[in-house]
Amino acid sequence: MEQVKIIRENLNNCLTETNFKGLGEKKSGKVRDTYFSDSEIILITTDRQSAFDRVLAAIPFKGQVLNQTSAWWMEKTKNIIDNFVITVPDPNVTVGKKCKVYPFEVIVRGYLSGSTSTSSWMNYQKGIRNFCGHALPEGMKKNQKFLEPIVTPTTKFEEHDRNITGEEIILEKMASEEEWLFIRQKALELFKFGQETAQKNGLILVDTKYEFGKDNQGKILLIDEIHTPDSSRYWLSDTYQERIEQGKEPDNIDKEFLRLWFNEHCDPYKDKDLPKAPEELIIELSRRYIMLYEKITGQKFDFPDSSQPILERIAANLNLKP
Repeated sequence: MEQVKIIRENLNNCLTETNFKGLGEKKSGKVRDTYFSDSEIILITTDRQSAFDRVLAAIPFKGQVLNQTSAWWMEKTKNIIDNFVITVPDPNVTVGKKCKVYPFEVIVRGYLSGSTSTSSWMNYQKGIRNFCGHALPEGMKKNQKFLEPIVTPTTKFEEHDRNITGEEIILEKMASEEEWLFIRQKALELFKFGQETAQKNGLILVDTKYEFGKDNQGKILLIDEIHTPDSSRYWLSDTYQERIEQGKEPDNIDKEFLRLWFNEHCDPYKDKDLPKAPEELIIELSRRYIMLYEKITGQKFDFPDSSQPILERIAANLNLKP
């Protein structure tokens, strides 16, 4: 397969770090390097693969997929809520409006699933039936659909994500009641549109996270990313029911299978040193990222010219030196 051949040839051509001068203050996250000026932020999406609050590997073309997938969704959802995007000057770069970021992520879940400590399934297994303010019925099974999507916020800017309720957001003054109700409603509208769009393309949008900020005029905007395979989980819809009936995990094309591999081979939360992800696993994850981009957007993934180093290309598109 031609895609696999290209991915294999680029295993050592990944964007793992940037250090551009002249873009403003730099902050490195799990996946993005963000540069701040007085009025703008420049998000450079790397190929770093994160889960369990740490970086697990570098995945070829992952940063491009994330950035371009999010840009596609941002354009499609502007009628639901305005967003921070100003321009996308490079496959890995988004320039956006600088906002005051709300200190929480809004997780919307359509299914009882997940493998992380904040996921609905892991908490349900522990006997928790009041999950982020939602009463969950007894007898639910893993990967079962909720009657209605549930909104389950988690904290940002803390060492480890913490599940919270909307009431706690208001009590802890993370947002006013009016702001929270607006954000909650917009998150549900975005998720509904995301699920409907995914379904048309043979996918199930299982759950996702949204982030919001407020601009200098006090307007609430959608920021960061939306419906990417890093911020969301997707299953293939045509095999979902059959696999559930067989007691199998749904077919997924996001990073969940990488999480599952690390869960099986180590304790990713406690072990200081983690095993190296197998090469074939990395290639398969890259292929899945690209497949998701193509299924969602209906566009063919445009592989960049690998003869030009990624840092040089970004620098040229930003009129900078790497």
